Amino acid sequence: MLVDILAGMVTAGFAVAALFFLRFWRDTRDTLFLYFAAAFLLLGISQLILALGSIPDEHRAWVYLVRLAAFLLILGGILRKNRRY
Repeated sequence: MLVDILAGMVTAGFAVAALFFLRFWRDTRDTLFLYFAAAFLLLGISQLILALGSIPDEHRAWVYLVRLAAFLLILGGILRKNRRY
């Protein structure tokens, strides 16, 4: 029961972070914020799948691929931001 509540709080935290980055992107039009918003949205979706889906441990590997995609988005955004023209 407590684990479910904490998983919901983590999911909500990811959603709030995504919304904050979307707001920063809207204000500045800096694509780094858009990358971060998309990454936190993916992290929230993966957490939601783990929290609500009763997926056995041995079948959860694909969910971690979603998390990998989120971290690759962050890395791609940082590399794009620091690329020299």
